[in-house]
Amino acid sequence: MSLDRRSMLKVIATGGVAAAASGTPASAATSKAAPAGAMGMLYDTTLCIGCKTCVVACKQANDRQPDPGPWGSEKLYDAPVDLNANTKNVIKLYHEGPVRSYFKAQCMHCVNPACVSACMLGAIQKDKVTGVVGYDPNYCVGCRYCQMACAFNVPKFEFNKAVPKVVKCELCRHRVKDAPTKVGGFTRYPQGQGPACCEVCPRQAVIYGKRDELLAEAKRRIAAHPGRYYQDRVYGETEVGGTQVLYLSHVPFGKLGLPEVGDRPVPELAFTVQDGIYWRLPFVAPAALYAALAAVMIRNRRAETGASEEEVTP
Repeated sequence: MSLDRRSMLKVIATGGVAAAASGTPASAATSKAAPAGAMGMLYDTTLCIGCKTCVVACKQANDRQPDPGPWGSEKLYDAPVDLNANTKNVIKLYHEGPVRSYFKAQCMHCVNPACVSACMLGAIQKDKVTGVVGYDPNYCVGCRYCQMACAFNVPKFEFNKAVPKVVKCELCRHRVKDAPTKVGGFTRYPQGQGPACCEVCPRQAVIYGKRDELLAEAKRRIAAHPGRYYQDRVYGETEVGGTQVLYLSHVPFGKLGLPEVGDRPVPELAFTVQDGIYWRLPFVAPAALYAALAAVMIRNRRAETGASEEEVTP
């Protein structure tokens, strides 16, 4: 028995139309706001000198092995060229003619993270207080859906281990022991408990605090230095519904590897479709899809049976 591909596509299209026309979007798909205590980071490319002190501090704080990068197996130098299973934070260089810029890459800690919505068992969760997107290996089955869902290509996987884990920045949440306090206009943890990368930066190119404090600081810098920053814009303020890691840059964000992803959170569309199929039309849409599929299979079976009978007729 074979299933006609054209018929199968018609069935799938019918289901998609039914889901799209099923009414108002899901409540789960409505725009989400960052928690009041959302912690994040602000990175300013005009202040970064590319010393990579933040990369070293991140490795030490998270007990990650050195990555020799192009230096090979000699491990003479920790030189990661991108995020990987041993690198949660990396400094990259953009260089085009006389224009150059350093760029710090790590998890964006989205307000409405796609990785969280894609994780089937909740191994990746967003903290309800700090908004930090954390990972619990006890619930991870290694499906790597988080990798495929992330718009920023952040989560990495330990392919070289027998019991692999997903690796990503968690804003050094494991270091936090005490409640934060307001220091110099920013909400900070006691020294040694905040994000390691932020605590060691000699130029304060990357700082941390509450998201609203960082956003206000970014807009203050833009107002104080008109024309210094690309489009006088804060990347992460609205992108994919907002992120808790914010960027100021003197070159186009796309040149640094930050994608133009729009303002709509990645999970919204998926939630809308799921809501249409399983909530607005409970059992009806799935039953209709299965019924249509069964009808196609029965029709094809009858056609094959008729053809077989013709072949054996003397």
